[in-house]
Amino acid sequence: MVKLSVVVPFFNVQTYAPDTLRSLRANAREDFEFILVDDCSTDGTGQVLERAGRELPGAVLVRHEKNGGLATARNTGLDAARGEYVTFLDGDDWLAPGYYSELVAFAQELGVDFVRTDHVQCTGRTRTVHRAPVGRRGVALTPREAILPADRSTSVDYPYAWAGVYHRRLLDEGVLHFRDGLRTAEDRPWIWRLHREARSFAVTGLLGVFYRRGVATSLTQIGDVRQLDFLRAFDQVIDETSRDRDAEKLLPKAVRTYCAIIAHHLAHIERFEPDVARTLRSKSAAALRRMPRHLVEDALRAMDEDRAVRLRRLRRRPVRAEATA
Repeated sequence: MVKLSVVVPFFNVQTYAPDTLRSLRANAREDFEFILVDDCSTDGTGQVLERAGRELPGAVLVRHEKNGGLATARNTGLDAARGEYVTFLDGDDWLAPGYYSELVAFAQELGVDFVRTDHVQCTGRTRTVHRAPVGRRGVALTPREAILPADRSTSVDYPYAWAGVYHRRLLDEGVLHFRDGLRTAEDRPWIWRLHREARSFAVTGLLGVFYRRGVATSLTQIGDVRQLDFLRAFDQVIDETSRDRDAEKLLPKAVRTYCAIIAHHLAHIERFEPDVARTLRSKSAAALRRMPRHLVEDALRAMDEDRAVRLRRLRRRPVRAEATA
C-alpha cells in the first residue's frame, strides 16, 4: 500500500525544478509516490519532468494538455493519489532530506486528520522561519476552534497547503479538493473548509519545507488580471462560512480577513496594469457592499486609519455592472 502521495504541480519552472526533484529523491521510500503534474509548461520543464519520470523512485508523471492553474493541477494530482496520506509541494520549492518520513510518523503517532507544520521562507539568500500560528504543539486539537479569535492571526491565516500532511479520509470525504480554475488565493477557501469540516489536527515545529519567494514567474510577482482571483476565492469563503452552523461566530473573522486582503492589494495597486487596477477597485467596492454592513464596519474600526479610510472611500464609489458579476 502507498503510505504517502505527494502532489507537485509544475509550470514553467525549469530553473528550479531540478532542485525540487533532487529533494524529492532525498525523501523517497518504497511506499511513497510523487505525482508530478506538468500544467502545460512552455519552457524546458516538460523535458526535466520526463527524465524524472524515468529516474525518480515513485514518480508518476501526469500532463495537462491545457494550462489550468495551480488549483486545477493540484486537483489532477489528488485524483491520481493512492496514498494513506496526502501532501503537496510546489514545483519551485524544496525539502530537507527525510522530512516526509518524519512528518508521516508524527501524523500516525497522533492519529489526527491532518498536521500543520512550520516552514522556511527563502528570498534570495535570506532564510526566515515562519511558524504556524497555533501555540499548542504535539497534541490533538479541534480544527474548528483554531479559526478564532477574529482579532488575531489564527490557523486559517496560514493557508499554505504544502505546510502539512492530510489523511486520506479527508480526500475521500471531498475536503481536500480546490476550486478549479482559481489562479491565486486557491488555498484560502481550502484552509477554511479544512478547519470547518475536519475533526482533529495537530501542529509540529518540524522544519522541512523551503518556500521560494520572489520567483519571477510566480503570480505573486505578476500584476495581471489573474491576481484578481483572490476576490472569487474570498467570496467563496464568505458564502460557505455564512451557511455554516457557527456562522454567527465565524463570519466576523472571514469578513475581517477579506477586508484586510482588499486593503493589501489596494496599497500595492501600482503594480497592476491600469485596466486591472480599475477592475480591482470596482470589484472590491462590490465585494464590500455584498458583505454584512455591520461586520464590515466592525472590521474597519479594527484597522489602522489609512486602510480604513481607503476602504470606506472605496465602498462609496460607483460600481460598474460587470463588477457585480
